[in-house]
Amino acid sequence: MSTSTARHGEISLAYGTEGSPQGEPLLLIMGLGLSMDFWPERFRALLVERGFRVARFDNRDVGRSTHLTGLGAPSALSLLTRRPPGYTLGDMADDAVAVLDALGWDSAHVVGVSLGGMIAQTLAVRHPARVRSLTSISSTLSPRIGRPLPHVLPLLLAGPVRDRDAAAERMIRVFRLIGSPAYPLPDAEIRAAAARSYDEAHDPDGVRRQLAAIVSAADRRPMLRRLRLPALVVHGDADPLVRPSGGRATARALAGAKLVIYPGMGHDLPAALQPDIADEIAALARRWSPAR
Repeated sequence: MSTSTARHGEISLAYGTEGSPQGEPLLLIMGLGLSMDFWPERFRALLVERGFRVARFDNRDVGRSTHLTGLGAPSALSLLTRRPPGYTLGDMADDAVAVLDALGWDSAHVVGVSLGGMIAQTLAVRHPARVRSLTSISSTLSPRIGRPLPHVLPLLLAGPVRDRDAAAERMIRVFRLIGSPAYPLPDAEIRAAAARSYDEAHDPDGVRRQLAAIVSAADRRPMLRRLRLPALVVHGDADPLVRPSGGRATARALAGAKLVIYPGMGHDLPAALQPDIADEIAALARRWSPAR
């Protein structure tokens, strides 16, 4: 996959595409602190097989996109008190629009996981004409709903690591804690993705800036209730980072949304469930029409 660059003001956003240029446009939005490389290759291939032209990108403060180091790192106290962040989920949603513009897509099916789901929801609210269908995975519509289990919170505020090997080991510990108990990820797969991410741009302060955007966001229920578009909400019943109540609330707020809860799934995309999730996204896309 070749990487290109989109521009949103002073923000540079690295993105890539795969699949037939004639395929249905689909934009993937990744979660907190993770580069686009964390979208599983097999999952992307499954979407391409189902007729999509798949695009993914690095959010600001991640990977090869712009890192806003001048904003500094939010303190733990500012995160707990939800002080105004350096940027918002709205800014990150507008980044996604810049990627759509660079691709020449007037609209796309949008799939977001975790923080990416929050950005996807915000994108649909701010720019409804740009979203053909919305899939929100392992996400929520308010920082007060689906809160992490207490033993997970230290992961979100962990300090920097000393090198790429330590970064890989931490990522393995993280996924052992938040991953799917019924579908554990191979350590080698996590290690490889973590090492690539570290080499591209390791930035724990950037993760905190993204986290500040999450915790300061307003409840999106009033805005989501006004949307009229095909919507899918996917969640695991064993997710300790964004608990299932977040997914259920999101589905209730989106008119006509389909809710799929997978037993034994945590805060990841297990390989065993990827074909079914890809089928659900393809079925959702078939509900969209230009007239709608």
